[in-house]
Amino acid sequence: MIIVTGAAGFIGSNLVSKLNSEGFKDIVVVDDFSHPEKNKNLEGKIFSHKIHRDDFIDWLEENQRFVQFVFHMGARSATTGFPKEIYDVLNLNYSKAVWEKCVKYGLPLVYASSAATYGLGEFGYKDNHEIVEKLKPLNLYGESKNDFDKWALAQEKKPYFWAGLKFFNVYGPNEYHKGRMASVVLHAFNQIKKTEKMNLFKSHNPDFTDGGQTRDFVYVKDLSDIMFFLMNHRKDSGLYNIGTGKGRTFLDLTKNTFKGMDITENIGFIDTPVDIRDKYQYFTEANMSKLRSIGYDKPFTDLEDGVLDYVKNYLIGNKYN
Repeated sequence: MIIVTGAAGFIGSNLVSKLNSEGFKDIVVVDDFSHPEKNKNLEGKIFSHKIHRDDFIDWLEENQRFVQFVFHMGARSATTGFPKEIYDVLNLNYSKAVWEKCVKYGLPLVYASSAATYGLGEFGYKDNHEIVEKLKPLNLYGESKNDFDKWALAQEKKPYFWAGLKFFNVYGPNEYHKGRMASVVLHAFNQIKKTEKMNLFKSHNPDFTDGGQTRDFVYVKDLSDIMFFLMNHRKDSGLYNIGTGKGRTFLDLTKNTFKGMDITENIGFIDTPVDIRDKYQYFTEANMSKLRSIGYDKPFTDLEDGVLDYVKNYLIGNKYN
């Protein structure tokens, strides 16, 4: 029996799809299941139990002997709009409860951290444990993820195998429900479909051209492959970056969205809102040497291939993975 919390969400539902494709059907999906659009992410997938997140800790206490692995993907993922207390409850304290049950019952655990923990990247983007205490996330979401990473590293008792995954800029199917928190690919697709044009933020940094702002965009299917690898690897515990190791520009992303839609490029630029300019990241790029060093050797999906697959096989037709 494999646990996936946040199973109706973007990353969680893709992981369930991956597990099904590998022959795993005894899966416990955990979420709040109150969002009709999110629930569509689970349609057609095979699982054995559906547990509300509020009941999960008690359920695990009673059923731990049947569990082989725990993927904790559930979190409040919005970066703004909620008080700190919400992030403390859902991202910090809930994760502590999951961790403690995994310690108590000897269960391996993979949980979702975030590249949002790196803030403006003052200390670089290398997933070594020594910099975690120094990091300065730019929002409450990033703070909550870093707070848990710090707490996990400080624990004397840890699961026999655990991994905290610092996801970079993830895009791909099953993110329709995310609204303004969805990837730029989905926003570009919707804007292009409506207006046949896409506006990007101008650069207010002389070191970057308009549209030259850079992110490490990683396809959600790569995340599922990595998590499946870790489920079978079960050693070398720690924090891991999950990106491609190759930053790409928003202009690259947008051009490939137009290409996938077979629409002529029409890209404009608008001022970055003043209230976010001082916290705007111009460059992120994951150092992926640590994951590679433990034996993960599968190539990451190129931006061109990932965007093309996402647009043609999912967004056009409103399909799910």
